[in-house]
Amino acid sequence: MSKTYEQLGITDLHAYYGESHILHGIDLHINRGELVTLLGRNGSGRSTTLKSIMNMVGRRTGSIVINGNETIETAPHHIARLGVGFCPEERGIFSSLNVEENLLLPPTVRSGGMSLDEIYDMFPNLYERRKSVGTRLSGGEQQMLALARILRTGANMLLLDEITEGLAPVIVQKLAEVLTQLKEKGLTILLVEQSFRFAAPIADRHYLMEHGQIVEEVKKDELESKKDILNTYLGV
Repeated sequence: MSKTYEQLGITDLHAYYGESHILHGIDLHINRGELVTLLGRNGSGRSTTLKSIMNMVGRRTGSIVINGNETIETAPHHIARLGVGFCPEERGIFSSLNVEENLLLPPTVRSGGMSLDEIYDMFPNLYERRKSVGTRLSGGEQQMLALARILRTGANMLLLDEITEGLAPVIVQKLAEVLTQLKEKGLTILLVEQSFRFAAPIADRHYLMEHGQIVEEVKKDELESKKDILNTYLGV
């Protein structure tokens, strides 16, 4: 039996934007190779949790240990070099660059990043559109590009914020397949997601958030037994 390795450990995390106290004592952990979701309604603090991990909030207190390193005082670019890739909700595609230029732009933060050929195998649409500038891409193609760009860097822990929002069902299904493939490759994924239907089949565990706190942890084999709790917080 392989030993589990905790890749991310968060203890008593509080986060602030100015005078606003957004996160109120978050505790969570993710083992290497797990796919874990943060579920909850809009405004529950899920996206702020991802930004807090990257030190992209006004102020944060508590403990965030990544690959054995305490990072609560660490600058965002140094956190990235620990192998953390952040895909924000707004995607951040460079609209004046074409697909291939966007893929070649990010620096390598550690070895093991995917080659262009590997990216194009995983995202055939991007190969077909590799000379198209960012403004000519559909929402789904932009989302694939944002995710692919992180995979080029060598990041082995992905923080993904609402990657399915507003996308056509066929694209959502493709993203589910991609996340499953990445999990099989041993990557660790923390996924903020609005759609429980998307998250349920692919995740190992779910954390439910409400008012800046984690109110419940649900393991994959507890989905049926905790249906009432899921319904209370998610309306599923």
